[in-house]
Formats: sequence, structure tokens, C-alpha cells
Amino acid sequence: MIDDQDLAYCRAAIAEGSHSFDIASRILPRRVRDPALALYAFCRISDDAVDFSQNKAHAVLDLSNRLDRIYCGRPVDCPADRAFAAVVQDFEMPRALPEALLEGLAWDATERRYNTLSDLRGYSARVASAVGAMMCVLMGVRSGDALARACDLGVAMQLTNIARDVGEDARAGRVYLPLDWLEEEGVNLDRFLADPRISPALRRINRRLLAEARRLYERSEAGVSQLPLISRAGILAARHCYDAIGGAVARRGYDGVTQRAFTTARQKFGLLSYSAIQATIITLAPRSPMLYAPPLEETRFLVDAAAKRQPDRAGWSDQVISVLAQLEAQDRGRILEPNP
Repeated sequence: MIDDQDLAYCRAAIAEGSHSFDIASRILPRRVRDPALALYAFCRISDDAVDFSQNKAHAVLDLSNRLDRIYCGRPVDCPADRAFAAVVQDFEMPRALPEALLEGLAWDATERRYNTLSDLRGYSARVASAVGAMMCVLMGVRSGDALARACDLGVAMQLTNIARDVGEDARAGRVYLPLDWLEEEGVNLDRFLADPRISPALRRINRRLLAEARRLYERSEAGVSQLPLISRAGILAARHCYDAIGGAVARRGYDGVTQRAFTTARQKFGLLSYSAIQATIITLAPRSPMLYAPPLEETRFLVDAAAKRQPDRAGWSDQVISVLAQLEAQDRGRILEPNP
């Protein structure tokens, strides 16, 4: 059970850091909402710890140690870690799922770039679909078909975030757009990073990215029928709140550079009402054939882990160990560098 004070901390962290999920979570049943708040708070704080750290390698290594301690039942003495440790114990959360998230954060720390849409989906699977798979575990859903659609939703949400934040990322020296798309459009990456400006080419790239997100949002809806009835409206609300951000980018001519798109509180509450109605319709409607679409190849490992088609690992996978070793060498090199 999550301690009440730890839960209050997680609730406040989400209200501050993730407005869309904060709104959507309000119509989830408490037995799902409380552990979901703990899950999202740990993920949000972990992401911020890496994103805002001057030494990203050290921040990821610290997170790997914290996750080790959580799975050993000895979490670091802070509210988010204690709350997530309770979730891991109560729901038998497969370690491969938060491990995938940490791998994605490690990719951020190494400033990895993504050559193709498939590579970008692989990144999105780790930093977003892993959370969607963990949400399914919280709802007691282990069906491979439902998990595949939850992972579709995670990728769609992350692609939306990327389209919205093109300019913000560029000003921080980061790029998540597929490099082959930039090359096809004749965008000089170094020049763009030095002086981020919107252009017809970038508008076309963002339009293409949001079209892929929309395709996956539509696929994801087929999985809602497999969720507990009482949780369906909350998940649909999260889907529509994020999709609405993409809609705001589209209405601005697919400009993700000049200003950051957002949705108003009034729009969010309108989407809550729409989601409640849609949840009822889905309950009465025939099952969509889209439910049985195979998972994206980039998310299949998450589906297998959450569905318990493979044994949970006691420690880090070889792939994650390799990334952590790279970060450890990077961190050690930083420490050994002489002061100027």
C-alpha cells in the first residue's frame, strides 16, 4: 500500500509537471488512479532528473541504482521511490518495463539521434509505451492485443510531444525528428540547430510526424474495449488530450518551432465529457478488428514482458548494461577531466 503522504507528494508532482495526465487521471477509479499517480510521478521525476541535470550520465546512473534498490525492496528514502516500490510489490510489475524507460533516458543522456521513423518509434517505445504497458499492469490487463494497442498510444503521444517541441529541443541542441526526413527535405541540421526557424520543409516534416501519430491514436482506441469498464473514460481522456496538442500544432500550420502549442483547461474538460460518452459507445459497439493488429515491431518486447511471455529478469538486460557502461565511462571521464 502506498503511504498517504507519499501519494500526496506524487499527486502534487503530477499536477505541476503533467497537466494532461492530471486531468485525465481524475476520472480513473481510485484503485487505478493512486498507483498510476505513483507510477507517473516516478517517471516524471526521473525524466526531469536527467533532462535538467548538468551531468546527465551521472543522473542516469543514479536512477539505475534507485531502480535496483526499488526491486530489492529497499527504495531510496524519498516519496516517489517509496511510492513506486509499493506499486512494484503490489502489482508484481515486470522489471523489464521500467528498465526500458531508463534505457530511453540513457539514450537521451548520450544525445542519441534517430535516423529513421523506426528508430524514433524505438525511442518512443522506451520513454512512453513502457509507461502505457505499466498502466495495463495496474489495471490487471495482460492480453497481448490490449497491450499492443496501449503501446501504440504511447508512441503516438511521444510523437505528438516531439512535433510540439521541435523548436524547444533545437534550442537545447537536441533533435528527435528522423534524420532521413530532414535529409529528404534538404534541411541543414547544423544550420537549423544554430538558428532554429520554421520553414516549409519543417512544416511538412511535422505534418508527416503527426499523421503517423494520428494513425496510432486511431489504432489504440480498439484496445480500450479490453480495459476494465470503469477505467476506459480516463484512458480515452489521456488519448484525446494529447491528440488535441497535435491538433493545436496543425492549426498553427504545423509550426513546432516558433511557439509551444497547448490546450486550455476548458478544452481539456470538454474532452473529459467526450471521453465519458465515447467509453459508453465503445462498450456497446462490436469489437474492432483493429484490436488484433500485430504490435509495432519496436514495441513487441514490451508486450511480451507485460504479458509475461518471457521470464522477468533479476537484473539489467545486456542491452541496458551496455548503455549504462557507456554512461559510466562518460561520467568517469568527466570526473577525471582537469578543471580549466
